Amino acid sequence: MSQNQFELILCIVNAGYSQNVMEAARAAGARGGTIVRGRGSANPEAEEFFNISIQPDKELVLILVPGSIKDTVLKAVYKNSGLPTEGQGIAFTLPVEHTTLIKQDMEEETTEQQ
Repeated sequence: MSQNQFELILCIVNAGYSQNVMEAARAAGARGGTIVRGRGSANPEAEEFFNISIQPDKELVLILVPGSIKDTVLKAVYKNSGLPTEGQGIAFTLPVEHTTLIKQDMEEETTEQQ
């Protein structure tokens, strides 16, 4: 494993809006992402606080980006799919301490076995 300076952007949007997130992220320099379907469990107080109606069906978009473009991608995603939009998304980032390439590891194991 090697240490890298990556950030994980997580964006939760209403179902059907994950492609909007990915379009904005790609335009800002991201290469791709992973979309996971889920259900939200917000309470009525959250709807009142954010002044939005909360739909239970959600999509979680995970995007791994170099730290150098994190802010650019995050701003693009929020502008395109944030709370004021129909996607009503929220986004946040988490630092990624270690990454590894699965393909690279598999090649190393094959070489070691020979």
